[in-house]
Amino acid sequence: MHEWVFWGAVLAILSAVGIPLLWAVLRSDRVRAARGAITGDGVPADLAFYRAQHTQLAVDLARGVIAPQEAGLMRLEIERRLLDADRSQSRAEPAHAVPSWAQRTLLGVVVFGLLGAVALYIFQLGAPLYADLPLRARLEAAEAARDMRPGQSAAEADMAVRGAPATDAPPDPAYAALVERLRLAVAANPNDLQGLDLLARNEAGLGNFAAAARSQAQVVALLGGQAGAADHAILADLLILAAGGYVSPEAETALRAALAIDPKNGMARYYAGLMEAQAGRFDLSFVVWRDLLQDSPADAPWMDPLRSDLPGVAQRAGVKFTLPEPEFAPQLAGPTAADVAAAQQMSTEDRQAMIATMVVGLSERLTTEGGTPEEWARLIRSYAMLNDRDSAVMAWNDAQAQFAGTADLEQIRAAARAVGVAP
Repeated sequence: MHEWVFWGAVLAILSAVGIPLLWAVLRSDRVRAARGAITGDGVPADLAFYRAQHTQLAVDLARGVIAPQEAGLMRLEIERRLLDADRSQSRAEPAHAVPSWAQRTLLGVVVFGLLGAVALYIFQLGAPLYADLPLRARLEAAEAARDMRPGQSAAEADMAVRGAPATDAPPDPAYAALVERLRLAVAANPNDLQGLDLLARNEAGLGNFAAAARSQAQVVALLGGQAGAADHAILADLLILAAGGYVSPEAETALRAALAIDPKNGMARYYAGLMEAQAGRFDLSFVVWRDLLQDSPADAPWMDPLRSDLPGVAQRAGVKFTLPEPEFAPQLAGPTAADVAAAQQMSTEDRQAMIATMVVGLSERLTTEGGTPEEWARLIRSYAMLNDRDSAVMAWNDAQAQFAGTADLEQIRAAARAVGVAP
């Protein structure tokens, strides 16, 4: 039934377009008739008719058929009509017959143009033999595909076949040896929460995301109900990285756990939107990512891919969307990775002094003026770089006092846990 409706609509459109074009081509041979027939001597028929009437009037007057007064009135009327016909003929464009070859060419262009449009749809652009797919059916198909998508193990196996992406440089042998010692220590004590957390992060640093995900899963299992949104979000992140960017059902479970604890967790929200896009639900993905873009600071780690992918998702969702101009991301005070790298060229004493000076300045400002979660996390990591565990613990305690009961505390907790000063 739907197919008949479609082809009926196609026929109606072709008729609406083609009939006026064909009429414009075919009517050219009727132009002369519309403007008046032409006599054999080239005089328009209406002019010849009035001239004949004028001549006949003179003959009838000479024969005495009509009276002179009546003949005068009739002559005036004939002459008036003759002038009107001559005036109309002079205003009209000369009638030119369209050559038959030109008429056939125009007719061919119109016919083949219309047939070509239909052929282009059938063989190139359209799918006329497929049944209609309503929106509800498409949504149901997307949900079914989501339910049937491969699991984490299958995705990791596929990654193993394709091979991991090449790294810029092999890891430092000394660092690799330390990680190996950490693996042995965790294997000997599988319930060591701090060891598992460190192992997960160091495996990720080496690009061993599958191993990092397994360690992080043990961290979440040991924490049980005390696991925070950041713990579940980190697990989802490692699972997705191990699967080459694919959000598996196992990663989805971790994401839902993170969002159940903290619906504002940025990492979990980003991956939730990615999951919807991979399932073909661009309408849901757009809503998740649009709100995340509005809620996130300019320097959030997911902002670059979010700004890159959101316009395409909006287009596929059928939404008119203009990406807002990026906000300026303020630089956090305190030592950055670039600062630390530059400090490697100094002597040990000078390097430690430089880092300590910047850390002290950051600590004083945060203590007196407060700061962002990112700055508190940086302060804790900086103390760990200086091997000043006591100061790192104090910074963690101060951060807990300032951010108690807020979702931002989980971000700081993750940094403190990474350096071993938080459970």
